[in-house]
Amino acid sequence: MLYIIITIVTLVILFIYLLGRSDRIGSLASGKRLQQMEATATYKNGVFDNLELTPATKEGVSQIALFKTFFFEKDKRNVPSKALPVIQTDLKNIPLNQDVYVWFGHSSYFLQVNGKRILVDPVFSKHASPVPIGVKAFDMTYTYTAADMPEVDILLISHDHFDHLDYHTFLELKNKAKQVITSLGVGAHLERWGYPAENIHELYWGESIQLDSLNFTACPARHFSGRWFKRNTSLWSAFVLQSPTHNILIGGDSGYGKHFKTIGEQYGPFDVVILENGQYNELWKYIHLMPEEAVTAAQELRAKRIIPVHNSKFPLANHAWDEPMIRIHKEANKQGMPIWTPQMGQIIYLNQDNDTKAWWEGLE
Repeated sequence: MLYIIITIVTLVILFIYLLGRSDRIGSLASGKRLQQMEATATYKNGVFDNLELTPATKEGVSQIALFKTFFFEKDKRNVPSKALPVIQTDLKNIPLNQDVYVWFGHSSYFLQVNGKRILVDPVFSKHASPVPIGVKAFDMTYTYTAADMPEVDILLISHDHFDHLDYHTFLELKNKAKQVITSLGVGAHLERWGYPAENIHELYWGESIQLDSLNFTACPARHFSGRWFKRNTSLWSAFVLQSPTHNILIGGDSGYGKHFKTIGEQYGPFDVVILENGQYNELWKYIHLMPEEAVTAAQELRAKRIIPVHNSKFPLANHAWDEPMIRIHKEANKQGMPIWTPQMGQIIYLNQDNDTKAWWEGLE
């Protein structure tokens, strides 16, 4: 028995060692990039911090309780029983004079604004984890891949978590992306994976970049980062996208906090805010929005409309797969906040009203 235990422990240690050396983990910042990070206001003792105190878990919650909740207290409908409906849209032939939004599930979506194509946090792998055994994607009637994507002017990566920055997806897309905009420090991963440094634009909170007719500004979010054991070695951000005709917030991941009102006062009003809604739990309430908080945040952002993402693809939390959409739809109606809830693959025209239905109703 002792021999078996020693063998298992040895194999686990070897697996962790080999995975840690894998390209898919990425790289830590060094050199000039690290110097830029060290010069910022929220980089201390080798890691970034939030503007507000942000525990990874709720006060008083032990790691044992967290482990038990996550692995043994999942809703029986955590994963849908049937393939979710997805519209197959030809993204490559959407006229460039149309300003559109197309969602692929979770936090991956396509934007076309003022003739520019933008791809946000694309994850087209079957797993949102460093190994192909965990966090399996839901079955879909159609699954979008890198091959479905047109060449994009801008690939935007909000932060480096595996459900927002996927190694294999990036390798398949890197030759299709003319420029990358991301949070400070994330570029170290992209350079390791062969993307040219001169085309990577890393922003700290409050910094902006103008690319042709589009202006992008990184804004605070209340979250964390990290692709391995050490957290917060790169930044996490929301991004304001301003064009001659639109003002959009690309929300990334964030728990509720004072920053939403500040962003609204400084950069609002917004035509639409794309905010996370899913993978939440009271035990980690500071790093992800509850559905009701997302609607309140949209109000504070002075948004004309909200689009919820971060749901309907990966079971990263314990709730029923459709609970985020049910709750946010109800709260938006309660607060009088206009909401678009498109089906995956549905084209949303940013310059007009769109008919979005409760597509999740009737599914188990």
